[in-house]
Amino acid sequence: MIGTPEVGDDTQPELALPKGRRRIVALLVVAVLAYLLDLGSKMLVVAKLEHQAPIEIIGDLLKFEAVRNPGAAFGFGEAFTIIFTCIAAGVIVVIVRLARKLYSLPWAIALGLLLGGALGNLTDRIFRSPGVFRGAVVDFIAPAHFAVFNLADSAIVCGGILIVLLSFKGLDPDGTVHKD
Repeated sequence: MIGTPEVGDDTQPELALPKGRRRIVALLVVAVLAYLLDLGSKMLVVAKLEHQAPIEIIGDLLKFEAVRNPGAAFGFGEAFTIIFTCIAAGVIVVIVRLARKLYSLPWAIALGLLLGGALGNLTDRIFRSPGVFRGAVVDFIAPAHFAVFNLADSAIVCGGILIVLLSFKGLDPDGTVHKD
């Protein structure tokens, strides 16, 4: 038959991953990269920038300034750190459960960004002072007239924007396209 490998034919890959597993691998690679970039940048900020004057990157438009944020975005909800910790853990669980039905590479990238960002900020909440599940997130990217944020926040926002765009295009995580 045409296209059917013969016995002993070595031209076909033996260990090719099924399409769904490749998407899970893509999700995990993106998540690990986002997480490691966030973790590494925060370690560098804590070691070199904390308790120092801000570093001007583009004049007054963009600075690197170490800030500990016990709240959510824009510093809101400082008294609810434990709730934000639970929300981040919940997001991680939802993404891991959704990964089993994932057959779309764009969705794998979007969910990988969300997962990496959520893990980055959750790591701060668990391991940074003042204590377990009450830790403050390390923020350091300080644009003028905007909130100070970190690479995990950027990954979460980029993943969220990508999800909105994919939804508008009608692409579902399982790879199907629908028209509403």
